[in-house]
Amino acid sequence: MDVFEAIRTILAVRKFKDKPVPDEIIGRIVEAARLTSSAANWQPWQFVVVQERATLQKLGELAVSGRYTANAAFAIVVAYEKESPFGVSDGSLAIHSMMLTAWEAGVGANWVGFAGRFQTVSDLLGIPDAYDILAIVPFGYPETPGGKGIKKRKPLGEIVHRERFGVPFA
Repeated sequence: MDVFEAIRTILAVRKFKDKPVPDEIIGRIVEAARLTSSAANWQPWQFVVVQERATLQKLGELAVSGRYTANAAFAIVVAYEKESPFGVSDGSLAIHSMMLTAWEAGVGANWVGFAGRFQTVSDLLGIPDAYDILAIVPFGYPETPGGKGIKKRKPLGEIVHRERFGVPFA
């Protein structure tokens, strides 16, 4: 699958099959995060891969907006250096790289939560105080097939401008 096709077809996945994802695919997903560009090449991120069922269930309890994390094959908790002025943007890029890499392999994912709301998750996973959790990203094979590229998106003419705001791009 080429990059544009992955972007065109990717969907948020919240229901997962009870099927493990091979370590080689997980490794490729975290390698995509590691290779993601970052401002000034600071790489202000840390990634915690969670595969133990009990810990996934606890993450599902703690993540109010992502209870389905409990049923994922694995999750990656993305933390960033609190002192980094680029931590949120760099971590966000890494998450998107992971999600696209997963999608290429037939593995779905979704972003759970947002920065500053996960102290209990930091405590659970032993993440040092110098880091803040940006998100929990649960991964797994989608329970139902999807990704045919049918999305509700605004037309380009409503969101893209040429040279100045208000000048239609197309």
